[in-house]
Parts: sequence; structure tokens; C-alpha cells
Amino acid sequence: MSETLSCGVLGAGSFGTALASVLLENGHDVTLWCYEPGHAAEVNAEQRNTRYQTGFALDGIKATDDLETATKGKDLVLFVSPSHVTQGLAKAVAPHLDGTGLLVSATKGIESTGETMDEVLRMALPEHLHGRLAYISGPSFAFEVLGHKPTAVVVASRDEAIAERVQRAFATSYFRTYRTTDVVGVELGGAVKNIIAIATGLCDGLETGHDARAALITRGLAEMSRLGAAMGASPMTFMGLAGMGDLVLTCCGDLSRNRTVGMRLATGMTLDEVTASLGGQVAEGVRTTASTRDLAKKLGVDMPIVEAVWRILYDGKDPKGTVNVLMGRPLKSERE
Repeated sequence: MSETLSCGVLGAGSFGTALASVLLENGHDVTLWCYEPGHAAEVNAEQRNTRYQTGFALDGIKATDDLETATKGKDLVLFVSPSHVTQGLAKAVAPHLDGTGLLVSATKGIESTGETMDEVLRMALPEHLHGRLAYISGPSFAFEVLGHKPTAVVVASRDEAIAERVQRAFATSYFRTYRTTDVVGVELGGAVKNIIAIATGLCDGLETGHDARAALITRGLAEMSRLGAAMGASPMTFMGLAGMGDLVLTCCGDLSRNRTVGMRLATGMTLDEVTASLGGQVAEGVRTTASTRDLAKKLGVDMPIVEAVWRILYDGKDPKGTVNVLMGRPLKSERE
């Protein structure tokens, strides 16, 4: 059993709910910060998330809509906010952080200006907090975590002692945690896999077959690894939970929002219609496609699948025609 911690979870969506439940399971004191009006009062009254993953009890949860209450004096603060609001959220909570607690991010995405969540948090938070940062990633659907299905994730921090403390804080009989110091690799794997999942959903929606899906996953891993190499990540990270593990889950699982985006686009729905159909849930891959494409161009990294998804999402290209373009690219070595 790990040390008992007071924890603030910033984000009451599906995954925030799942990670809050893991912390509760470990006997930690958990406060869940809710952004939507009235949501905190509902959670406190019902002891479950009344708007996301409603079928699971959160016995002992305390909810609040006040950031200071959620973060001041906490031993662990967990960011599970959409990537595009993380910077503003971090700036808002910074005055309440005393520099002794663990700061953990489970957000998967790349900012519109090209920064990973690690870079976003390091820009938004004062320097004396940077050594407290850690990141959780890996194949983990919220529904399955809440249902206590066996799950394994990885915790990354530049300080291995911090990674180990976070690892212990979240480890349960059904939620296994590994650790690494490769923050860049873990962050990139968690972000780029969502783009490849959109591509896979498009192909599944077009009924291109299992061969196509396997090819997309494999070549998507190659693109992810190339970007990682250009940014100094370890190649082995992409063979692990934050790379291949999360990629396979998000590309093949029916619970994947990003795969769902691709499948619905393949039916002829517009991006706005698909986004509205998600019922308030966020598919991070939509925004991350644009930011990753820009980052790849800046670094001179060839990412044809990312480029193809961008053309479908933002340039109005026909999904079937775009698949044909990918298949017709010049022949080359598999390692290129």
C-alpha cells in the first residue's frame, strides 16, 4: 500500500473520473474539480459522476467548482483537462501550489503552437515546480478502468524518484503502473496515436479491411517514432505502453472516440457534425492533427498519414481518394 495522499483531480470527464476512482480505491483523499455549472453539487449528492460514466460509484469523492479548494495543500494534483485548456488551467492554479506536491498530467495532446503538455506545463508553471512534474499514458479506456478491468500504464518523469512516487500512488490490483524517465517519448506516443486512430476509423468506415488497419497501425508507429527521434525520445518508448500499446487500443477499440470520429467522417458527416455527435466528449486527435502536422513540417519529419488526416479534417478532401493517394506514394525502404 502506498502512502495516503490528498489529491486534487482537475477535470471531471470520463478519464478524470476513472483516475479519481483509482486514487479512491487506493485509500487516497480525492477532490474532483468540475468545470460545468452545478456539476460538483450533483457529484457530491450522488457520489458518482452524474454526467460522464454515470454507472460507477465514487464512494468518498468530494467535488468542487473552486480551483483553490481542489489544489491548495494537496499532495498530488492531477491534470485531466482537454489539451487546449491545460495552459490556462495551469496558470490559474499555480498560485495555490506550494512546491511540495506531485504534479501529474494525464492529458494527451500537442498544443496548437507545437508544444507537448510537458512543455505547456513548464511554460505555465513557475520553475520551482518543474521538478515535481510527471505524466501518465498508456492503453486505458475510462470505462474499463472504472470496471476494474486489468490495465497497464506508464508514468514518466525526469526525476525517477518522482515517477516512483506517482507509480505507487496509482498502482492497484487491476491498474498496473510502470515508470520511465523518457517524458518526450511518452508525451508524443499519447498524442500522435489519436491521429492514427482517426485514420484507422476512416478506413474501417470505408470497409478497407483488416490488412489496411494493420498497415496503418504499423506505419503510424513508424511516423510516431520518426517524430520522437527528431525530438530526442528513446526509440524503445514507442515499443511500449505509451507507443504501441496505446496505439493498438485506440485504433482497434470500439470505445475509442478518435476512431469513432474517423468512422463517422467516412459516412459523409462533416467534422462539425461529428464533433456535435460526441455529446460533449473531446476527441483530442482532431486538434492534435493540425498541431502535429505543423510540428513535423518545422522539424522536417515525413508524416504522410498525419498529412492525409489533416487534408480530410481541414482541407475537405475525400476520404476514399485520400486512401488511394497514400497507397500510390513512391515506393521506398520500410525504414524510411
